[in-house]
Amino acid sequence: MKAVAIMVGMCLVFVFVWERVDMVRLGYSIERLKTQKTLLERERDQLQVKVSALTAPERIAKVATDKLGLFPPQQGQIFIVHPQPDRPLIARPPAELRIARTMTTVGGAK
Repeated sequence: MKAVAIMVGMCLVFVFVWERVDMVRLGYSIERLKTQKTLLERERDQLQVKVSALTAPERIAKVATDKLGLFPPQQGQIFIVHPQPDRPLIARPPAELRIARTMTTVGGAK
């Protein structure tokens, strides 16, 4: 009987020590995750600043003109289409569809 009591006591001590060691391990894990969270939040903030800088309209216009050779439309190149209230927005396509293309060559002929 005395041996059983000693074994139960030893098991309780082992459980107590295991719980304490596990609590310390979890504490270190929590601190590591908090540090990682802080680093990820900083990285997110830096990326948001970078996205804001890259999507600035002034930068996009500069890249479009300098690198891509795009320019703002000239007078007469913009057509605004207003839907007519008495006609449905979705209509059947015409029987024949023609696409107009303008191709310029080096000599300037079309």
